[in-house]
Amino acid sequence: MQVLGVVGPGALALCERVAPHLDGRVALVEQQPGGFGQSQADMSVRSSFQGRPDGTDAAYEISGDGVWAAAGEGRSLEDVLDDLAPQYDHALLTGAPDTTFPTVALGGEEAENVAIEAETVDDVDVEAVLDALADAEPHVTLDTLVEQVKASPRAGRAGAIATFTGRVRAKDGEDDPETLRLTFEKYEGVAEERMRTIESELMEREGVEEVVLFHRTGALETGEDIVFVVVLAGHREEAFETVSDGINRLKDEVPIFKRETTVEEDFWVHDRP
Repeated sequence: MQVLGVVGPGALALCERVAPHLDGRVALVEQQPGGFGQSQADMSVRSSFQGRPDGTDAAYEISGDGVWAAAGEGRSLEDVLDDLAPQYDHALLTGAPDTTFPTVALGGEEAENVAIEAETVDDVDVEAVLDALADAEPHVTLDTLVEQVKASPRAGRAGAIATFTGRVRAKDGEDDPETLRLTFEKYEGVAEERMRTIESELMEREGVEEVVLFHRTGALETGEDIVFVVVLAGHREEAFETVSDGINRLKDEVPIFKRETTVEEDFWVHDRP
């Protein structure tokens, strides 16, 4: 799922201007001061929705034609995007200036990752917005990739899905200094091409129908997911073996560089003996 932030006066109007130009399903997420309002699927909710009744933690309204609205508590921005990612192709995010997603800043509004600045909505070049959105790293979850392989035309021959998730651990050993974050950089173009090659070669195996590899980049905090391997196969034996080989080949063959920040120091892992 590609994500674009918009902040400043007229943010919602710009989202409504951009959304018709996006291919696939579009979700709008509005972050209100102090919390979320409501998440709007396909830019449309029922205006009659009255929110969350007393004594409930979440409430959903679903019409007969599939239009829905929701309200609840205990969800972060990351949680909401994770929920949307398997089903939506794009998310337009308003009112959240502190994310790492490319952001359109209107009227002098500040944001962490400003891709485009403009005084008013009318000053924004929609084509430039679409380019910024397409160039950004997608927001991918394990569920995103599982849904992707389930949609394969070869899924009818598959009875197993096996997955691997790598995450940032706080410590490797009891006496090790605590890891605060890991930062990953890809050799642009080469890393993606190599992962696609590994996928294709693993799919040549008997009984293996689909293989998907994904590795995140940027700074990831302790507990965050780093890398996913998903395999769709005829039987569990082929699926488990291919998942194991997939992550091993990714680590050995794909040029991705890791910087580790601990409570004591900061270093590139490949520089260590």
